[in-house]
Amino acid sequence: MSSSTHGARPRAPHRAATGRPLNRIVLALAASLPGLAAAQTAPPNTVVITGNPLGSTLTTPSSVLAGDGLALRRAGTLGDTLDGLPGVAASSFGPQSSRPVIRGLDGDRIRLLDNGGASADASSLSFDHAVAVDPLVVERLEVLRGPAALLYGGNATGGVVNAIDNRIPRSPLRGLGGRAELRLGGAAGETAGAALLEAGAGGLNWHADVARRLSGDLRTPGFTRPGDTAPSHRVANSDGDSTSAAVGASWADAQGHAGAAVDGYRNSYGVTVDPAVRIRMRRDRLQLGGERRGLAGPFSSVALQASHTRYQHQEVEGDGAVGTTFQSTGQELRVQANQAPLALAGGTLRGVLGLQTESLDFSALGEEAFVPGTRTRSQALFTLQELALGAATLQAGVRLEKVKVHSDGDAADATELKFGPALSRSFSPRSLSLGLLAPLGGGGWRASASVGSTQRAPAYYELFANGVHVATGAFEQGDVNQQLERSRHLEVGLQWQQGGHSLRAALWRTRFANYIALDATGATVAVVDEDGNPADVPVYRFSGVPARLQGGEIEARSRLATGGWLAGWTLDASASLDWVRADNRRTGEPLPRIAPMRLQAGLDAAQGAWRGGVQVRHAGRQGRVPANDVATPGWTTLDLWASWLQRLGPGTDAVWTLKLTNLGDALATNASALPLARALSPAGGRALHGSVRIAF
Repeated sequence: MSSSTHGARPRAPHRAATGRPLNRIVLALAASLPGLAAAQTAPPNTVVITGNPLGSTLTTPSSVLAGDGLALRRAGTLGDTLDGLPGVAASSFGPQSSRPVIRGLDGDRIRLLDNGGASADASSLSFDHAVAVDPLVVERLEVLRGPAALLYGGNATGGVVNAIDNRIPRSPLRGLGGRAELRLGGAAGETAGAALLEAGAGGLNWHADVARRLSGDLRTPGFTRPGDTAPSHRVANSDGDSTSAAVGASWADAQGHAGAAVDGYRNSYGVTVDPAVRIRMRRDRLQLGGERRGLAGPFSSVALQASHTRYQHQEVEGDGAVGTTFQSTGQELRVQANQAPLALAGGTLRGVLGLQTESLDFSALGEEAFVPGTRTRSQALFTLQELALGAATLQAGVRLEKVKVHSDGDAADATELKFGPALSRSFSPRSLSLGLLAPLGGGGWRASASVGSTQRAPAYYELFANGVHVATGAFEQGDVNQQLERSRHLEVGLQWQQGGHSLRAALWRTRFANYIALDATGATVAVVDEDGNPADVPVYRFSGVPARLQGGEIEARSRLATGGWLAGWTLDASASLDWVRADNRRTGEPLPRIAPMRLQAGLDAAQGAWRGGVQVRHAGRQGRVPANDVATPGWTTLDLWASWLQRLGPGTDAVWTLKLTNLGDALATNASALPLARALSPAGGRALHGSVRIAF
């Protein structure tokens, strides 16, 4: 059997023990800081495109990475780029495959978007399946924490990550512009580069970009691999080679745009749980997009986007033979219309109406396939309404969906019957939400509150899986009688901003009446391993259980006074704290792979063309784990960075950056990862990164 990981439904990430005493500590910390909002967090007046097409402030907590902030955090995977943002962890399966984990939820509960459209890949099926988004060419990342199902469906129960680029130019371009970036070093010995060119005249615009990333096996502090006695300093079979390219064109004016883009992404990387297995992945995507603003009548603007995606993922054995091939074809159409403002109840009502259709055809070919060929079709109608009543804003919305999942069952010539006859299931998920954002006294304070109900249709593997999944070391069984996953959400928040100081805090709770969990049944099945030896594999089944997740996030930023020898410098201190507690309400056990309590603190300095900073990250020990898992030790890392802005000419700049990560060479393991991947692939050790970014 190949040791790659096929479709397992990623379960909630690791979580830290926290209860009422911790809540009191958090409140005390918030009271002691004059301003909170980590440098990466969108301040209250930032427009977050993903969360609200009306362009107003969100009641949902959000973070935005762009410009220098994104360049400093940019990593080889989307999950590692976002890891450490408030409420965001990563499901790391080695340095080449890592999905975002938001508030303890991952997999099919986190909606990954590419310019607002579906990013069709197989990353939610299994932890070793990389996300088909190249962080090197992304210009902006937006993260919504908490349910965003109204606009994006039940797959956004935990949140949304939107990777935004300008492959379809949305506004008129004048002349030629672009950027290029070169990155070297790091714990994986990375060599990476990206280049982008775009230009326009007379309303016609074009865009082209290309990127390449090569990395070796990850260097780590000394750790002992399972079954070994001598310490290791590298993660075996963790190297990677990825390439991406895209071209796009549009016509744009002050009232809107229309255009198209095609892109391709190739990635070849090792699987850390088996030194003999590599993965070859490819994704090709065509996207269309357009918007028209300034319309007369009941709608002020209409936007349309569509995409067609072809994806293939091959698991290659040590002898070069392909063990399993995963293929999918996805299509999406989304239409949104913004209502013209309307006077109502002494305020102003605005809203958006939308229609979305999606299709996904999936197949797994090979003797190790444990999911049959499937076809998923969904249609949805949604609306988000916003009533501005003076300084207060009331938001409400509803989404109605129809989802059909069809299994092809066993092939007519199958030698081993695993999936039974062809079968279809139909679901009708509904999602509702109500939110309020209002001033709280004076001095820039605002309070927010939201309640909601979310339903998610089971994914194809939660319904039809039936076979050995090597990544989890288990025989995984779906349940064709699976019901809708249902949850209710409550969140309260506090925001403050004044000058260079800001604060954002949130407490939240999500209660699942039916949480589709992968639980042990107590049974085993006999299999034959790659060497021909018999082995007993435990049976795990996807089944609905009652569950509860709750936690909080505090983010802070404060502009410090300077003088004396620091005259002329700008100093900003930042801090963030987040925690999650997640429980199976039926058994009383913690849910698996939940991030521990995490604390970060940083200091950034700037003067003229120079910038620099220091950041400390601490993750507590995660001892709240189910019986089949082990505790994850706590860790603390220290990072330093410095950059210099060089003026090369009119409109042309270069930013030179050096970053020293994990200065203390601390051994850090990820509680959000599967236990085997956690033991085989700790985080990188002390390393120096260098980069230069030129824009013109």
